Amino acid sequence: MMVSRMEGSTPSGRCRILFVCLGNICRSPAAEEVMRALLREAHLDGRVEVDSAGISSYHRGDLPDARMRRHAARRGYSLTHRSRPVCTDDFFRFDLIIGMDDGNMDALKGLSPSLETDGKLRRMCEFCVDKAADAVPDPYYGGAAGFEDVLDILEDACRGLLARIESGMDANSVENRYVSR
Repeated sequence: MMVSRMEGSTPSGRCRILFVCLGNICRSPAAEEVMRALLREAHLDGRVEVDSAGISSYHRGDLPDARMRRHAARRGYSLTHRSRPVCTDDFFRFDLIIGMDDGNMDALKGLSPSLETDGKLRRMCEFCVDKAADAVPDPYYGGAAGFEDVLDILEDACRGLLARIESGMDANSVENRYVSR
Protein backbone atom coordinates (compact mmCIF):
# COMPACT_ATOMS: atom_id res chain seq x y z
CA MET A 1 0.00 0.00 0.00
CA MET A 2 1.35 3.41 -0.87
CA VAL A 3 0.22 6.85 0.17
CA SER A 4 -1.06 9.37 -2.33
CA ARG A 5 -3.71 12.10 -2.27
CA MET A 6 -7.23 11.58 -3.49
CA GLU A 7 -8.74 13.65 -6.26
CA GLY A 8 -11.10 16.26 -4.92
CA SER A 9 -9.12 16.95 -1.77
CA THR A 10 -7.97 20.43 -1.01
CA PRO A 11 -5.26 22.04 -3.13
CA SER A 12 -3.16 22.87 -0.06
CA GLY A 13 -0.84 19.93 -0.64
CA ARG A 14 -1.68 18.59 2.82
CA CYS A 15 -2.80 15.05 3.45
CA ARG A 16 -5.90 15.06 5.69
CA ILE A 17 -6.81 12.11 7.92
CA LEU A 18 -9.98 11.67 10.01
CA PHE A 19 -10.15 9.04 12.76
CA VAL A 20 -13.66 7.82 13.65
CA CYS A 21 -15.16 5.84 16.53
CA LEU A 22 -18.66 5.65 17.99
CA GLY A 23 -18.79 8.67 20.32
CA ASN A 24 -15.50 10.45 19.63
CA ILE A 25 -14.55 10.31 23.30
CA CYS A 26 -12.14 7.35 23.57
CA ARG A 27 -10.56 5.71 20.54
CA SER A 28 -10.67 8.34 17.79
CA PRO A 29 -9.42 11.31 19.86
CA ALA A 30 -6.64 9.06 21.19
CA ALA A 31 -5.73 8.04 17.63
CA GLU A 32 -5.75 11.70 16.60
CA GLU A 33 -3.30 12.66 19.35
CA VAL A 34 -1.05 9.62 18.93
CA MET A 35 -0.79 10.37 15.20
CA ARG A 36 -0.25 14.08 15.84
CA ALA A 37 2.66 13.26 18.19
CA LEU A 38 4.25 10.92 15.64
CA LEU A 39 3.85 13.52 12.89
CA ARG A 40 5.53 16.17 15.09
CA GLU A 41 8.38 13.78 15.82
CA ALA A 42 8.79 13.09 12.07
CA HIS A 43 8.54 16.83 11.24
CA LEU A 44 5.46 16.17 9.12
CA ASP A 45 2.87 17.95 11.26
CA GLY A 46 2.75 20.84 8.77
CA ARG A 47 2.08 18.47 5.88
CA VAL A 48 -0.44 16.05 7.38
CA GLU A 49 -3.58 17.22 9.17
CA VAL A 50 -5.43 14.96 11.60
CA ASP A 51 -8.84 15.24 13.23
CA SER A 52 -11.39 12.89 14.79
CA ALA A 53 -15.15 12.51 14.87
CA GLY A 54 -17.83 10.12 16.06
CA ILE A 55 -20.65 8.24 14.43
CA SER A 56 -22.96 9.42 17.21
CA SER A 57 -23.58 13.03 18.22
CA TYR A 58 -24.45 12.03 21.80
CA HIS A 59 -21.21 13.45 23.25
CA ARG A 60 -21.01 16.54 20.99
CA GLY A 61 -18.77 19.17 22.59
CA ASP A 62 -17.46 16.87 25.34
CA LEU A 63 -13.81 16.27 26.11
CA PRO A 64 -12.59 12.68 25.74
CA ASP A 65 -13.53 10.26 28.50
CA ALA A 66 -11.59 11.06 31.70
CA ARG A 67 -10.22 7.51 31.88
CA MET A 68 -8.84 7.72 28.34
CA ARG A 69 -7.33 11.14 29.09
CA ARG A 70 -5.68 9.74 32.22
CA HIS A 71 -4.20 6.69 30.47
CA ALA A 72 -3.07 8.77 27.49
CA ALA A 73 -1.44 11.34 29.80
CA ARG A 74 0.66 8.57 31.37
CA ARG A 75 2.12 8.04 27.90
CA GLY A 76 2.66 11.75 27.28
CA TYR A 77 -0.47 12.49 25.22
CA SER A 78 -2.81 15.38 26.00
CA LEU A 79 -6.33 14.70 24.72
CA THR A 80 -8.09 18.06 24.34
CA HIS A 81 -10.30 17.40 21.29
CA ARG A 82 -14.00 18.23 21.67
CA SER A 83 -16.33 15.51 20.40
CA ARG A 84 -18.16 16.09 17.13
CA PRO A 85 -20.15 13.84 14.81
CA VAL A 86 -19.05 12.87 11.32
CA CYS A 87 -20.70 15.10 8.72
CA THR A 88 -21.08 14.83 4.94
CA ASP A 89 -18.42 17.50 4.38
CA ASP A 90 -15.85 15.21 6.06
CA PHE A 91 -16.09 12.84 3.11
CA PHE A 92 -14.95 15.61 0.79
CA ARG A 93 -12.52 17.39 3.13
CA PHE A 94 -10.47 14.37 4.22
CA ASP A 95 -8.27 12.15 2.08
CA LEU A 96 -8.49 9.20 4.44
CA ILE A 97 -11.25 8.30 6.92
CA ILE A 98 -10.27 5.59 9.36
CA GLY A 99 -12.83 3.62 11.39
CA MET A 100 -11.98 1.71 14.55
CA ASP A 101 -14.26 -1.34 14.23
CA ASP A 102 -16.88 -3.10 12.07
CA GLY A 103 -19.73 -0.99 13.43
CA ASN A 104 -17.87 2.23 12.63
CA MET A 105 -17.05 1.00 9.14
CA ASP A 106 -20.64 -0.02 8.43
CA ALA A 107 -21.91 3.35 9.64
CA LEU A 108 -19.30 5.23 7.59
CA LYS A 109 -20.27 3.27 4.47
CA GLY A 110 -23.89 4.21 5.14
CA LEU A 111 -23.01 7.90 5.54
CA SER A 112 -20.63 8.05 2.59
CA PRO A 113 -22.26 10.10 -0.18
CA SER A 114 -20.66 8.33 -3.16
CA LEU A 115 -18.59 5.41 -4.38
CA GLU A 116 -15.66 7.80 -4.75
CA THR A 117 -15.82 8.76 -1.08
CA ASP A 118 -16.22 5.07 -0.13
CA GLY A 119 -12.67 4.70 -1.45
CA LYS A 120 -11.38 6.91 1.37
CA LEU A 121 -12.54 4.49 4.08
CA ARG A 122 -10.05 2.28 5.90
CA ARG A 123 -9.91 0.24 9.11
CA MET A 124 -7.43 1.35 11.75
CA CYS A 125 -6.04 -2.15 12.17
CA GLU A 126 -5.08 -2.30 8.46
CA PHE A 127 -2.09 -0.23 9.54
CA CYS A 128 -0.97 -2.42 12.46
CA VAL A 129 2.57 -3.70 12.14
CA ASP A 130 3.16 -5.69 15.34
CA LYS A 131 -0.26 -6.10 16.95
CA ALA A 132 -2.58 -8.80 15.65
CA ALA A 133 -5.95 -7.07 15.93
CA ASP A 134 -9.04 -7.02 13.73
CA ALA A 135 -10.49 -3.96 15.44
CA VAL A 136 -9.73 -1.35 18.05
CA PRO A 137 -12.09 -2.44 20.85
CA ASP A 138 -14.26 0.13 22.60
CA PRO A 139 -12.89 0.47 26.14
CA TYR A 140 -15.84 2.52 27.43
CA TYR A 141 -17.52 -0.21 29.49
CA GLY A 142 -14.31 -1.95 30.57
CA GLY A 143 -11.51 -1.39 33.01
CA ALA A 144 -8.01 0.08 32.91
CA ALA A 145 -6.57 -2.79 30.87
CA GLY A 146 -8.96 -1.98 28.02
CA PHE A 147 -7.72 1.61 27.77
CA GLU A 148 -4.10 0.42 27.79
CA ASP A 149 -4.85 -2.18 25.09
CA VAL A 150 -6.49 0.50 22.92
CA LEU A 151 -3.46 2.77 23.27
CA ASP A 152 -1.11 -0.13 22.42
CA ILE A 153 -3.09 -0.88 19.24
CA LEU A 154 -3.33 2.80 18.28
CA GLU A 155 0.39 3.42 18.75
CA ASP A 156 1.19 0.42 16.57
CA ALA A 157 -1.34 1.31 13.87
CA CYS A 158 -0.32 4.98 13.82
CA ARG A 159 3.34 3.98 13.41
CA GLY A 160 2.28 1.79 10.49
CA LEU A 161 0.22 4.60 8.97
CA LEU A 162 3.13 7.02 9.35
CA ALA A 163 5.46 4.57 7.61
CA ARG A 164 3.04 4.34 4.69
CA ILE A 165 2.76 8.12 4.52
CA GLU A 166 6.53 8.48 4.55
CA SER A 167 7.01 5.78 1.92
CA GLY A 168 4.61 7.57 -0.41
CA MET A 169 6.19 11.00 -0.08
CA ASP A 170 8.96 12.53 -2.08
CA ALA A 171 11.26 15.04 -0.43
CA ASN A 172 9.16 18.09 -1.35
CA SER A 173 5.48 17.25 -1.70
CA VAL A 174 2.48 15.30 -0.51
CA GLU A 175 0.51 16.31 -3.59
CA ASN A 176 -1.29 13.57 -5.50
CA ARG A 177 -1.12 11.22 -2.50
CA TYR A 178 -3.73 8.92 -0.90
CA VAL A 179 -3.67 5.57 0.78
CA SER A 180 -4.38 2.96 -1.89
CA ARG A 181 -4.95 -0.71 -1.35
